[in-house]
Amino acid sequence: MNKLFVTKPLDKILGEAQAEGQHHLKRVLGPLNLIALGIGAVIGAGIFVITGQAAARYTGPGVALSFVLAGLGCAFAGLCYAELAAMIPISGSAYTYGYASLGELVAWIIGWDLVLEYAFSAATVASGWSGNFVILLQDFGVHLPPQWIETPGTQLYFFQDRWQLLTTIEPALKAAGISVDSLPHATAIFNLPAFLIVCVVSLILVVGVRESANFNVVAVFIKVATVIIFILIAAAFLWKNPSVAANNWTPFIPENKGSFGEYGWSGIARGASSIFFAYIGFDAVSTAAQEARNPQRDMPIGLLGSLAICTVLYLIVGTILTGVVHYSRLNVPAPVALAIEATGVKWGSLLVIGGSLAGLSTVMLTTLMGQSRIFYSMSKDGLLPAWASAIHPRFKTPWISTIAVGLFIAVFAGLLPISILGDLVSIGTLLAFIIVCIGVLVLRKQRPDIERPFKTPLMPFVPLAGIGISLVLMFSLPLDTWMRLIVWLLIGFAIYFGYSRKHSRVQSEQH
Repeated sequence: MNKLFVTKPLDKILGEAQAEGQHHLKRVLGPLNLIALGIGAVIGAGIFVITGQAAARYTGPGVALSFVLAGLGCAFAGLCYAELAAMIPISGSAYTYGYASLGELVAWIIGWDLVLEYAFSAATVASGWSGNFVILLQDFGVHLPPQWIETPGTQLYFFQDRWQLLTTIEPALKAAGISVDSLPHATAIFNLPAFLIVCVVSLILVVGVRESANFNVVAVFIKVATVIIFILIAAAFLWKNPSVAANNWTPFIPENKGSFGEYGWSGIARGASSIFFAYIGFDAVSTAAQEARNPQRDMPIGLLGSLAICTVLYLIVGTILTGVVHYSRLNVPAPVALAIEATGVKWGSLLVIGGSLAGLSTVMLTTLMGQSRIFYSMSKDGLLPAWASAIHPRFKTPWISTIAVGLFIAVFAGLLPISILGDLVSIGTLLAFIIVCIGVLVLRKQRPDIERPFKTPLMPFVPLAGIGISLVLMFSLPLDTWMRLIVWLLIGFAIYFGYSRKHSRVQSEQH
């Protein structure tokens, strides 16, 4: 039984972090790259989609308070991440930290959990990217075959010079007295744009982390500029129309409808747990620790800098969004585009769609990068087959795992409609946060002698607060999300006891 909780010696981990050569990752990322990496993952589906959905379904205008609660949980966890990432600058994120402090079985659980988190996030975002791309093409009169723009079995109807879902056009059809049966329609076979964008992003990652990071920096500037322009346009509209904001912000926290999470203060907690989908970005930063030029200095800057910038932008966008459009109308695929249309700025919608494409592209890049680096670390420990840690001789990237993961997620995004996976990503993220906070507490007690270039302040309050807030938000998620997480972990246990335990290098060294 003790073997299940054998820890990987910290000295060995630090030795691996300092290793260089043909079979190791290149240290090419600076603090700007790392901050951009974090913003690249955080500013995406969360700000362009989930903010509106959380406001419409759970919080009303009080979505800003949900961001405060989620931001607090992220800040506490982020301080713990910063200490561990500076102390253990190696790929693997919470997986590596768990291995060093809590043992192999816990490390496997968190590694398998991160697979869930990153894979489902990338697939979800690919579907969102596809929807925005199709809308953009149709705005310019380009119509892809409807059979290839949605997941299998989805019915699409041609109305107002574009292929659309029935749920989108039904109010307009009823108002115009048009029968849906009179419209041209088609049944989708495969979401080809979602498949192709994942393949393209995977190839960018194979070519090299420096090239990927440079692409990410450009895309991040584009989408942050888009968000700022939206804020300026919407704020100017509210300044000229204060009565619109007053009506839409009243009541700020709608009365609870009688069940947990449907508005009221429980809705604030439910909204915060939902929008954790949008906070996987700074977690992805820690997976790049082994590719940072000066990880002891740069990792805390990248983690906390990206978190601070993104949380401020979320707060502003959530507040302005619910001021321009009543929260009840925001449960749509593109709430930010809807809000900017309401301001009367015609070119704004096109701008937002373009910014959304840039934003969602960088989310895919960071999540796919994080996924392959988790596989790389687990494979180096013998918990996954050797091909998962094979480094390309020219590009110095884990190319086989990047391609394998990319193809799996591409097929997944092309075939399956993804409507409930955001909560799965949230619960996976929260579980990772708890492991990291516990890891800081354990290592402070077990290894006080290790040099800590960055120390979590206010010990033990910060990690305990991170654990507490994460648990509250996890228990705010619905039961079916917990059941899916349990099923996923059971599959992971089968792999661990069937393969990983027998091939574990740490366990073999114990004999």
